[in-house]
Amino acid sequence: MEENTNKVGGQIGNKNSIKSNRLWAETIRRAVVQDDAQRLRQIAEALLTKASEGDMAAIKELGDRLDGKSLQENKLTGDSDEPVMIKIVTGIE
Repeated sequence: MEENTNKVGGQIGNKNSIKSNRLWAETIRRAVVQDDAQRLRQIAEALLTKASEGDMAAIKELGDRLDGKSLQENKLTGDSDEPVMIKIVTGIE
């Protein structure tokens, strides 16, 4: 079984997201390092300025970049002898 398939042979994940196929990321990386990474420093300064002004999105981004994103724990509790009902709501009728 290939690495990118599930137990029944179906495709898992985004097959276009392999590192060799990340055109957007590679283009941004090249642009960022031009001019001795001056643009990156300008972006970082702008983010710091926004965060210091109280912009919550900028504060969250800084926290995520510095400390890493917080892990989300999902815990399912209940009677292990009873079946679990899962309802998927799509909004499509």
